[in-house]
Amino acid sequence: MDLKELGQKLNGMYFNAQKGEVVAMIHLFGIKYAKEIISSKLSKKAIAEEAGIPVSFAVEINKGVKLASYVAVKPKF
Repeated sequence: MDLKELGQKLNGMYFNAQKGEVVAMIHLFGIKYAKEIISSKLSKKAIAEEAGIPVSFAVEINKGVKLASYVAVKPKF
């Protein structure tokens, strides 16, 4: 996955999140796409910028990537 694709995925998850679930959706993005994020070697800030969200959320993306080793995403998501 390239920067544009990752940005589109994150954009959709961020802007379609229910009220109060935005940060959880950013973590979920990091969990779901951890392998792609790691293998692409793109910065989390660049992904946030491409998604059109504040670059400060790069920290939350990173938390999701780190959590990916410990959790599994339910099929619903």
